[in-house]
Amino acid sequence: MWRRTWPLGVLLLATACGPIEGVACTAIGTLTGVTVDIADPRVAAAKIEVCWDGSCATPSLELYPSSRVAETTCTGTSPDDSCSARSEPTGGKHGFADLPGLPAKPVTVTLTLLDQSGSSLVDRNIVLTPEMVYPNGPDCPAGGPQAGISVGADGSITER
Repeated sequence: MWRRTWPLGVLLLATACGPIEGVACTAIGTLTGVTVDIADPRVAAAKIEVCWDGSCATPSLELYPSSRVAETTCTGTSPDDSCSARSEPTGGKHGFADLPGLPAKPVTVTLTLLDQSGSSLVDRNIVLTPEMVYPNGPDCPAGGPQAGISVGADGSITER
């Protein structure tokens, strides 16, 4: 009887120990750059300049309306149950400046926010330290560095 069941025991032992070849990492990509979240509803456009090692880049920074989750409902607590969420606009905006050469070290950012008429609402500098992002988790290779800026309704700027 043991002669017929030993292969099953070996298979169970191997699968209980996890994958034999290690962690599976996908080819998922990560954008490299700076995220900007803006609370002031008067902002219509943004400009960004990012400098490091004596050179600067001025990528485009398109803004989109921001939203937040307003309400969630679930049919139960089982993994087979379903949930839904309703979002609502916040009045703020968000955008992403794509910077393929962004390093994972301190950079100086100049952020300019403009109103509908083109007048400057915010024109400030901030030092950010981009951090590596691991889209498949810490056991897989990094996808690239990212940094983030939050702009309050009062024009204050902080690293996020």
